[in-house]
Amino acid sequence: MIDDASGKQLGILAPREAIAMARERNLDLVEVAPNANPPVCRIMDYGKFQYERTKKEREAKKAQKVIEVKEVRIRPKTAMYHVGFKLNRVRDWIKRGNKVKIRILFRAREITHSNLGRETLEQIAGDMADIATVEQAPLMDGKSLVMLLGPGAQRGGVEAAKRAVRFAKARPSAEDAAALAAMPASTSVEDVDDTETVAQTSETVAS
Repeated sequence: MIDDASGKQLGILAPREAIAMARERNLDLVEVAPNANPPVCRIMDYGKFQYERTKKEREAKKAQKVIEVKEVRIRPKTAMYHVGFKLNRVRDWIKRGNKVKIRILFRAREITHSNLGRETLEQIAGDMADIATVEQAPLMDGKSLVMLLGPGAQRGGVEAAKRAVRFAKARPSAEDAAALAAMPASTSVEDVDDTETVAQTSETVAS
């Protein structure tokens, strides 16, 4: 038996005696280690204990930061002029601390010209280097090429961002493929022109 207020061990008591002692103090008898030999109990204010535990959990949630993973889907035939409008949205997301997946979608025989998609991603990485870092170089994911941008200026600037795309492996290693698969799944919302899609998910991390 342990007195929760003082932390003092009260010794080994019979259950009836322990319950009577708790009632005398208008407190609760709580079993905290049922598998110990003998089991360990505490005399405490269980309602206060629950309140403090809930308060700590609430404070822990406040210390967490929700990072949304946005996604922009672009077709390889989309002109950079039109891509530029979407990059304004990407900049806004990055400034808010979100990550952004840029996905180049290939259809049918377009996949044979994946270099065009890589060139688009290289241009995007360079244009965003002042505010975004290439966290995941372009990787093939089925019939699409995916690049992940995170908040923070690219170390080395524009050229470093472009090199990260230019010299990325065309096919992911087993480790890279696992990392790509671990990226949050996205729920898509189609744009009216059907050339791009914006999607978003969220993940919670401790700050």
